[in-house]
Amino acid sequence: MTEPAITPELIAAHGLKPDEYARILEIIDRVPTFTELGIFSAMWNEHCSYKSSKKWLRTLPTTGPQVICGPGENAGVVDIGDGQAVVFKMESHNHPSYIEPYQGAATGVGGILRDVFTMGARPIAAMNALSFGEKDHPRTRQLVHGVVEGVGGYGNCFGVPNIGGEVRFHRAYNGNCLVNAFAAGLADADAIFYSAASGVGMPVVYLGAKTGRDGVGGATMASAEFDDTIEEKRPTVQVGDPFTEKRLLEACLELMASGAVISIQDMGAAGLTCSAVEMGDKGKLGIKLVLDHVPQRETGMTAYEMMLSESQERMLMVLKPAMEAEARAIFAKWDLDFAIVGETIPEDRFIIEHRGVVMADLPLSKLSSEAPEYDRLWVETPPAPAMEPVAEVDVISALKILIASPNYCSRAWVYQQYDHMVMADTVCAPGLGAGVVRVHGTQKALAFTSDVTPRYVKANPFEGGKQAVAEAYRNLCAMGATPLAATDNLNFGNPEKPEIMGQFVGAIKGIGAACAALDMPIVSGNVSLYNETDGQAILPTPTIGAVGLLGSLDDLVAGRPRDGHVLLVVGETKGHLGQSALLAEVFNREDGDAPPVDLEAERRHGRFIRDNRQWIGACCDVSDGGIALAAFEMAVSGDVGLTLEASDCATLFGEDQARYLIATSFDKAEALMVAAGQAGVPMLSLGKFGGETVRFGASEAGLSDLTAIWQAAFASHFG
Repeated sequence: MTEPAITPELIAAHGLKPDEYARILEIIDRVPTFTELGIFSAMWNEHCSYKSSKKWLRTLPTTGPQVICGPGENAGVVDIGDGQAVVFKMESHNHPSYIEPYQGAATGVGGILRDVFTMGARPIAAMNALSFGEKDHPRTRQLVHGVVEGVGGYGNCFGVPNIGGEVRFHRAYNGNCLVNAFAAGLADADAIFYSAASGVGMPVVYLGAKTGRDGVGGATMASAEFDDTIEEKRPTVQVGDPFTEKRLLEACLELMASGAVISIQDMGAAGLTCSAVEMGDKGKLGIKLVLDHVPQRETGMTAYEMMLSESQERMLMVLKPAMEAEARAIFAKWDLDFAIVGETIPEDRFIIEHRGVVMADLPLSKLSSEAPEYDRLWVETPPAPAMEPVAEVDVISALKILIASPNYCSRAWVYQQYDHMVMADTVCAPGLGAGVVRVHGTQKALAFTSDVTPRYVKANPFEGGKQAVAEAYRNLCAMGATPLAATDNLNFGNPEKPEIMGQFVGAIKGIGAACAALDMPIVSGNVSLYNETDGQAILPTPTIGAVGLLGSLDDLVAGRPRDGHVLLVVGETKGHLGQSALLAEVFNREDGDAPPVDLEAERRHGRFIRDNRQWIGACCDVSDGGIALAAFEMAVSGDVGLTLEASDCATLFGEDQARYLIATSFDKAEALMVAAGQAGVPMLSLGKFGGETVRFGASEAGLSDLTAIWQAAFASHFG
């Protein structure tokens, strides 16, 4: 097949700017072939090269005594003691999920699972953070159903418990939903596998499923805004097969145990191109591939299509030559393809042969570590104007509006479609607080959460970035877990717009400050930019996934409030209503500043919860919806009524940070008060649990009536 001529239109269609194409000409001193243009496009697009974000990502804290491997590999690796490590990462599949919700979400789950087991870890937990448009928007219902079914369909079949996450709705996501997938796995700390190739003349081996035309150009599509050509992008969405992925997991772990693997990389964005280039670049080697040996499920595939296909369930490995027969037998047993498709070479070249013709011959290092890097123009987000006064409303009526909203009602409709008990190690299922999974065969457990409040980030990127980390920290502490580390999934609009880049920079600065203050380094992550449709950007949504460790299940705080329990609040309540859930849901307003985050208070209060967990019956952090929503959710979890003395909106619905609610018996409450005084931690008694009503001051409603509203709302919108 004759390759098309390189024209300005073709260059633009590959997402390359004129100056970037000029740089390509300078590097190779000739016009690239069509296949070479595709390779440069794949490696230099935003999704693979991080060209707009690298400058700022380097400022994040990424190290600590617990960190075995930080950013730069497929996933982060953190020590959990006893020779064990937790391996985890969060990554976006936003654009594919908007175009084809089921497969977009499903392959997002598949991709993040591969990132984890590529490192030698067996996946033990998954989460997802989902952002959709308004509930009444024509596409929202279809997207919710498709995405939730895709997440469940892949994860349930693969066999990994889905133990938490987020679901939000806002008009800013009408044209661009967000699907952020998280996975974590367990590995021996001394048996982590990395992607850097080593040794000259080593065989490069293709593993897994066959290559098709699905997903060709997917990474380039993910690095551009949407417009009215969106339907033309449907072929760029991959198709997943969770049963093949399960076999691939078992085959890879068996292969790793055999000692045959020198390095290994999953084929994710940009498929064979990105995996081969990254392996070679990290090992400072060249790679030669002969595409005739690539297992193909379609006839007549071109070099361009094979190099850029994003067909799922595939891996690339550098193999110890003496163990080829043993490795091949393992993959034959699992009924998966095993093919030697190339070799490592000493020269800094990326050579692609097909049907006896060299289709690409490029300097490999220029494709990866020397990809463009931009210091984008950015402007600081202006201070939010002062909030207009909020009228007092009946506080129980306001609570009813919140719990009937798709943003704050029960998520059971979503998580009941996910298997959270598979593997039989789930200790705390989705629904309230962080998810907790036992470290199999031990008394240890890991807690997982994901958090961000995009309204805060838009109003004040620095404080909003801090708050996302602080809320993740609180969710872990509320379960009694010691926060270990975090992964970030940074979803923003078009970075070429200075105001959007300013949101990104402000959020990164806030995230960095919080991670440093709370000893929670960023060990992995993903940047998703160009989340815009027809020029309308999403809310800035830097999702933080965090992991905490429970040294013993005896340390777990997972009780429920009981009749007679006292309700205490840790932290100061000043009644901050700017950018609050009350303002958004009850008054249809998004004004005022984000709540300020005192990181020293966050650290001190989190430590207080962990140090005094023996006195705590039940605990949750206070975030969206303030004390009112947090206390109501605690009452629902214990199926017990609640009486609070406060009756004003600011006290009940204010979203001041660094706060926790504690339910405990009267005598233990006294002990906590004494301990709080000694630790310099503010603590007040708010009320008590008991009866069958929820009462705020003089306003009340039956707990069963409120629970019915809360439980039915999501299905009434989307069921």
